[in-house]
Amino acid sequence: MDAETYRRQLALRLAYLKEQGLGWGLAPPALPPSLHRLPAGEGGRDRPEASEEDGGLSRIRAELGECRRCRLAEGRSQIVFGTGDPRARVLFVGEGPGADEDRVGEPFVGRAGQLLTDIIQKGMGLKRSEVYIANVVKCRPPENRKPLPDEMAACLPFLEAQIAAVSPEVIVALGATALEALLGRQAPITRVRGQWMEWRGVPLMPTFHPSYLLRNPAAKREVWLDIQAVMARLGLPPPGRKN
Repeated sequence: MDAETYRRQLALRLAYLKEQGLGWGLAPPALPPSLHRLPAGEGGRDRPEASEEDGGLSRIRAELGECRRCRLAEGRSQIVFGTGDPRARVLFVGEGPGADEDRVGEPFVGRAGQLLTDIIQKGMGLKRSEVYIANVVKCRPPENRKPLPDEMAACLPFLEAQIAAVSPEVIVALGATALEALLGRQAPITRVRGQWMEWRGVPLMPTFHPSYLLRNPAAKREVWLDIQAVMARLGLPPPGRKN
């Protein structure tokens, strides 16, 4: 897909969402990495061109505003947008904020967030600040239930814009809800985890959500294998053995 086709398809999608009461004139975000790159920089890595210091994330956050586009706004304390390096090589997508995230305003800060931090730091040898983390929905669903289809649809243009702005080399979908939102279809995460997929030409690795690992610690082995595959795709050596 060339750049013009990408922009045209995105414009058509946003126009459709606007007609349905779900789109709000969000301008097309930066192109994904497969469409527009500069020459390789330090370390040989190609970098997407960005006209803004944060790749457009601040513009996307401003467009989101104090969002009341779905019912989730009624029970939230604050919007949980996303956090991390705006030019991260890997981007994690979760389901939605929990109570701790709703209170702090940052994704993955509770028990599941501590486990995700361990995955990033101990499993990948990276700092949390070196990746980007976002959720499908930006407001906490009541009782931490799964977001409803219309709630996910309301937030999806902003998640898509975040991904395109960061332009990661790899996306990690944490759980079935993140995978459903990104690919538009449901699939049992136990069946598809560890299998490489694509989001608009960007390699996508589905794996278990950290909340699932809290309930099923034995599944950490599968996540470790998935993260090793991500590291290999990025060309990064595995971290040293941890005590």
